[in-house]
Amino acid sequence: MLNCKEAAELMSQALDRELGVGERLSLNLHLMFCAGCRNARHQLSFIRDACAAWFRQSD
Repeated sequence: MLNCKEAAELMSQALDRELGVGERLSLNLHLMFCAGCRNARHQLSFIRDACAAWFRQSD
């Protein structure tokens, strides 16, 4: 099972590329048990969405 540092790295990579099946399974398994990483994933999503909205408004 992944540790939190590895899970954070995969969550970051998932923003730039599609994760492989094994990576997705490992990450999802970790997220099932780790509330801290689930919160971090939500924060990454929020930041990504906020930046995308800001860039759309600045055009």
